[in-house]
Amino acid sequence: MAGRALIIITLAACAGVAGWTLSAPRPVALADAAGLEGAGDAQRGKVFFDAGGCASCHATPGQDERLKLGGGLELKSPFGSFIAPNISSHREDGIGAWKVADLVNAMQAGVSPAGQHYYPAFPYTTYAKARPADIADLMAYLRSLPAVAGKAQDHKLGFPFNVRRGLGLWKLVNFKQDALHHDPAQGADWSRGRYLTEAFAHCAECHSTRDALGAIDPTYRYAGGVDMDGGGWVPNITQAAIADWSAKDIAWMLKSGDTPEGDVVGGSMKSVVKNMAQLPDADRDAIALYIKSLPARAGPPKPQKK
Repeated sequence: MAGRALIIITLAACAGVAGWTLSAPRPVALADAAGLEGAGDAQRGKVFFDAGGCASCHATPGQDERLKLGGGLELKSPFGSFIAPNISSHREDGIGAWKVADLVNAMQAGVSPAGQHYYPAFPYTTYAKARPADIADLMAYLRSLPAVAGKAQDHKLGFPFNVRRGLGLWKLVNFKQDALHHDPAQGADWSRGRYLTEAFAHCAECHSTRDALGAIDPTYRYAGGVDMDGGGWVPNITQAAIADWSAKDIAWMLKSGDTPEGDVVGGSMKSVVKNMAQLPDADRDAIALYIKSLPARAGPPKPQKK
């Protein structure tokens, strides 16, 4: 019996060590990102800021200025509530003391300057496709915005979701740092639209169904599903649902909020439009061209009303 107990204890210890090792945060190569410090272009960075909808989550709720990024917005989910942090240029309460390498690590690896995992409510699973030079541009723009004092609250998560280390195991299964490769069959406008959509605008993060662990189900990518906050249904934006929309219709909706049917967008899409309306027309047109090219994909069945 003593021998069997020793074996069990040894195996448990090995499993613990393996789990701790596998769940470790894995930052990207900081040496590469460090060379981008001070090289960013704020004007170009504004495009990525607006495409990424940074203000939608990080602007302080209850004030009209969308560029005061003091955080505090509560994002509800089946796992608890995530609170968007202060990403203003405040050195203590925001990210004013961050280097470009820190932002690259946050967006491409989901790892904080303190070496902790970020929750994927911050969509680094999409931002990971962004080029480091463009993240440097984004940082240049963020540094040009006002400092806002005050830290946001902590996330409101119960066990086991409040154990950040466990995210390392989630990442092993659900997170790939894949770059977008050039498609020679497509033109420059389509490629620009794909890059803005897949690397910054993170449209799939909302317009997809998620599995029990919160990862996007590839079967329903862009095909809509239950809103993660439990507040409704996110529409299918593939050609299975919007085949009668032209690319011009999509671009106009992104600028005005008006749909071809004479309706207006609602819910969180209103905030998306507010950001997309800031983009150059050419970039909105490119995003629309890419969205129009998404293959038809049937959405999940809607739950029956009781």
